[in-house]
Amino acid sequence: MKQTQQKEYSRKAALYQQLALPIMQNIEIAENEPVFVANAQLEELDYRELYRAYSPKGRKSAAEPRIMFKLLVYGYMCGIYSTRKLEQACRKNIDFIWLLQGERVPDHTSFARFRSGKARQAIEDLFYQFVKRLAAEQEIEYEEVFIDGTKIESMANRYTFVWRKSVDRQLTRVKEKARELFYRYGGKGKLTTGKLRSLAASLVPEGGEMVHGTGRRKPLWQQQYEEIDQLLERWKKYEAQLFEMGCRRNSLSKTDKDATFMRMKEDHMGNGQLKPAYNVQLAVNSEYITGVAAFPNCTDSGTLVPFLNHIKRMQGRSYRDIVADAGYESVGNYLYLQAHGQNCYIKPTNYEVRKTKKYRQQIWRMENMEYLEQEDCFVCAAGRKLRLHQICSKKESGMVTTYLHYRCEGCTGCPLREQCTKSKNPDFCKEVKVCEEFAQCRAQAHRQLVTERGALLRMNRSIQVEGAFGVLKSNRQFKRFLMRGRTNVSLELFLLCLAYDLKKYWSKLQHRLLKTHLFPLKKE
Repeated sequence: MKQTQQKEYSRKAALYQQLALPIMQNIEIAENEPVFVANAQLEELDYRELYRAYSPKGRKSAAEPRIMFKLLVYGYMCGIYSTRKLEQACRKNIDFIWLLQGERVPDHTSFARFRSGKARQAIEDLFYQFVKRLAAEQEIEYEEVFIDGTKIESMANRYTFVWRKSVDRQLTRVKEKARELFYRYGGKGKLTTGKLRSLAASLVPEGGEMVHGTGRRKPLWQQQYEEIDQLLERWKKYEAQLFEMGCRRNSLSKTDKDATFMRMKEDHMGNGQLKPAYNVQLAVNSEYITGVAAFPNCTDSGTLVPFLNHIKRMQGRSYRDIVADAGYESVGNYLYLQAHGQNCYIKPTNYEVRKTKKYRQQIWRMENMEYLEQEDCFVCAAGRKLRLHQICSKKESGMVTTYLHYRCEGCTGCPLREQCTKSKNPDFCKEVKVCEEFAQCRAQAHRQLVTERGALLRMNRSIQVEGAFGVLKSNRQFKRFLMRGRTNVSLELFLLCLAYDLKKYWSKLQHRLLKTHLFPLKKE
């Protein structure tokens, strides 16, 4: 009985495997589907730069570059970042099959080669082409821009860190040891790597052969030569690492030299460990991402000026109102916006804390001291005067700033000394430092933020740019880059942000919210 049932099942299974279903030759996609809207928008872009990135000679790819670009962008719209999953979607998902337009399905290696740094310039150009199309359709405007940054983990190994202090210390030891050997073996003059290398070569006798392997004793000249050669290799390695870090970085990763170790909000070990990451800056206008860049800076304050210059270079226009949080406050950023005629809506670092009672009771703060303009001095809570002691200048971001140092006449016997300072030095004199340009710009930014326009922009900043990061990192689960190097990371960001803008355009189209720019304030 069992054998009869097994034969019957096998016969039916064979018939099912050969079953041919009547499938329609044409695949119809509704006009309100995301893939249809995205394809219509991407068809309007100029792909000449993309085709120039690929040589007409040699073996052709499975699908032409224009279709490969559409597949990648739509994959990012659907939260598909893996090349193997993209290949699987092209074989099984009806939207991807429709985008292929009858072309052969590319394999995962074809997607990986396309997404490499080879076509970075072309993909960046396509992203900003779409931004300009949005501007032409009045979907975005150049009145205000909301800027913020987030840290996204690199693909580098988490434990391949190189620290500047450690490299400086090791390089100093190597130089001291090399100097000692240089003069011991007869070197003359100032020590350089070239002279040290020539000295090592002179230690090798004519016809001398290097001895290697166990059980064979090395001659003295070979030991001396290898000792110098190892020092030269370490010297070269440490200098290369310092060159990679530049003047503004204190760390790098051995497997991704463009990544910097940063403190992340999401900690996989729960002990505040640093991870190799990039500081990703977004510029958002009318809910669309209009600018993106990756920086190795751990803080946001040093990224604003180069980011705004990058946006102006790629779009050919500047925004009127710059809205950012307190992480961007610096005298250099204030002076840059002032010099370029842009309105500053950067929240001061003390914007929220100055409203508290505790802040107003801190007598040691300069803001809580009385300033006598005629005498040019501050009066502390004890009634003692802090007079001008020193004037010095400093150059920041290509602009000169002036710092005024005010020093107290004397703090000896002051009844409020314990509330004003923690210093145990009996000869201590209270001193405050004032930057004139910074104080003026901060006061101007504060005046603009408390206006009705400032309140509207502050509310929209928290909605639009913070919302964009929430969608990318939480909804679409993009929390770690898939490629290494700043070039490849930037390419991933352009694909990710273009997919975000297309999805946002489709959403606003469905809800009839096109040409809307700001969320209104709720009136009580």
